[in-house]
Amino acid sequence: MAHQATPSSQKALMMELKSLQEQPVEGFRITLVEESDLYNWEVAIFGPPNTLYEGGYFKAHIKFPVDYPYCPPTFRFLTKMWHPNIYENGDVCISILHPPGDDPQSGELPSERWNPTQNVRTILLSVISLLNEPNTFSPANVDASVMFRKWRESKGKDKEYAEIIRKQVMSTAAEAERDGVRVPTTLAEYCVQTRVPSQDSSSDLLYDDLYDDDMEEEDDEDDESDMESPRSV
Repeated sequence: MAHQATPSSQKALMMELKSLQEQPVEGFRITLVEESDLYNWEVAIFGPPNTLYEGGYFKAHIKFPVDYPYCPPTFRFLTKMWHPNIYENGDVCISILHPPGDDPQSGELPSERWNPTQNVRTILLSVISLLNEPNTFSPANVDASVMFRKWRESKGKDKEYAEIIRKQVMSTAAEAERDGVRVPTTLAEYCVQTRVPSQDSSSDLLYDDLYDDDMEEEDDEDDESDMESPRSV
């Protein structure tokens, strides 16, 4: 019976997931939307201390294409976000998530766009950076961009933008409580990296299955080579 090989994208995602659970990015928690689906991840983002997002608990989904990492995933916030670079439906507009290649109309350099050396860790770091330092040159939300510029140029005297963000932060407290999550509010708590415990042993089984696939493929190759090589008489 022919053995069906595991797609390379699935192997790459499993290795990234394992790495992120063992060595998390500060301020993020990663889980699978469904245990059996490696192409849809749920992300919980904690608002960094000493920023407008301090104390916030923001949820998002990362959806990966089958040809990952050659094509980028999509990153969509489930939590309502008021931000210059986040569309009304929650989609994040950021260069690193744009398909590779040259697009003169975008004004982006090819080096700023997605390439196969990028990974989930670099995406998360880019998103948290974007929250604190929006790109107002090509906004996804024009009204939020105008409001942010007024807040920044007035050095905080124009409080409209900040007040909207703080209201959104406060509205996330109920969901954090429902999920049984304690949101870090100090820099010391935020910077603590803890391994995310697996819900059950199914994750380990997934890892084992992937490595078993590799072993079986190698065994199949060895068997074929033995059959092809002439026996000594």
